[in-house]
Amino acid sequence: MTLAQQPLESHDVHSRRLIQHAEEMLESGDRLQVSEKAWGAVAHRLKVVAESRGLKYETHADAFRVVHILARDEQNPQIRTLFSVAHGLHINYYGDIKTTDYLRGELEDVKRLLSILERIE
Repeated sequence: MTLAQQPLESHDVHSRRLIQHAEEMLESGDRLQVSEKAWGAVAHRLKVVAESRGLKYETHADAFRVVHILARDEQNPQIRTLFSVAHGLHINYYGDIKTTDYLRGELEDVKRLLSILERIE
């Protein structure tokens, strides 16, 4: 089942579970998993918000479009900025260039984004 095919409740559960796993992976020092789990948490939460607003979200390009719309509609450019942090974590999964301390700060940024997205569903 792809991200696009899962029920919305499932995306909510996955988002919460993945951010918890990212925090656990940070404590164990697994930088790659911190990166990918945090990105996954955002992707699933964004899916919930997109669906609730009738916006298509099936690809990375769709994610950027949805984020642009949300930042504009909510008059909150932080949505776009924090999403860029999350996307950078997705990229880090393939390169492992960020230190644990750097990831710790970015994980806090991702949690701020998730909090914003939860409030605007």
